[in-house]
Amino acid sequence: MPETYAPALVPERGERLVRETYRKDFRERSAALRDADSWKLERRQHFEEQGSPSRDALRRGDWEESLRLMHERGDALAAAAREDQRHGHAFHRVRVVEEPLTPYLQWELHSLRQQAQFGARVRVVSAESVAAVEQSGPLPELVVLGGRTLFNILYSDAGHPQGAIRFTEPDVVAEWEHYITSLYKSGEEIASYFERVVAHLPAPTRACRLDLAGLACPGTAPRRVVVGRHGSAMTPSSALRSTAPDPAP
Repeated sequence: MPETYAPALVPERGERLVRETYRKDFRERSAALRDADSWKLERRQHFEEQGSPSRDALRRGDWEESLRLMHERGDALAAAAREDQRHGHAFHRVRVVEEPLTPYLQWELHSLRQQAQFGARVRVVSAESVAAVEQSGPLPELVVLGGRTLFNILYSDAGHPQGAIRFTEPDVVAEWEHYITSLYKSGEEIASYFERVVAHLPAPTRACRLDLAGLACPGTAPRRVVVGRHGSAMTPSSALRSTAPDPAP
C-alpha cells in the first residue's frame, strides 16, 4: 500500500528556475549521474507540451498519424536505454491515472507502454489510491534525480510549462524520494494496465484541455477538475530523458 501521508513541499525552501534555466540544469545534472536511481511522479491529466510531432497530430485529431510518429522514435528510445545502462542509471516513473481517461492521457499511456518495451520502469496508480493525501490539493509534479535533487515542475492551469522549483536540502529530497518509491511499489506495471484498460479504447476525439469549470472535450463526459495548492505538473514532450521533462512520453 502507498503511504497515507505525503511530505510537505514548501516553495521557499527551493530555488525558482525559469524554464530554460531549469532545462539546462536538469540536463547537466542528469548527464552526470552514475550508478543512481531517479524517480518521477506525474499527476495532472492534461499537458500542452511543446516540440512533439506526435502530440501535435493528436491535437489536430489525427490519431493514426500520432501513433505512427510515436512509433518512429524506437531507435532513439533504444539509444537512451543503452546510455542509461552504461551509466548504471535507473529512471522510475509513477503515473497517477483518473478514469475515464482524457484524450491526452490515452495518448501518453501509449507512449509509456512503448517506453516500457525498451526497458523503462513505469507503473500506474489510481487517483483513488492517493485521494487521502490530496485533501488540500493534488500531488505536485516531481522528479528526483539521483537522490540529490528534487524538481517541482510548474505549469499553467492550461498545462503549459512554466519552469520549476529546485530543492537540494537532503531531508526534502529524501522524504519525497521515499514517498514516490512507495507509490511505485504499490503500482501496476504499465504493460498490464495498458492491456486491461487502454488497448481496446477507440481513438480519442482530440486532446483539448479541461477548463476550470470542469468542462470536457466535445463528445466526452464532464469531469471534476481539482485546482490545488501546488499549481504544478510535468509533461510527456520528449522521448529522451536527457532533455528536462516538461512532461515526457
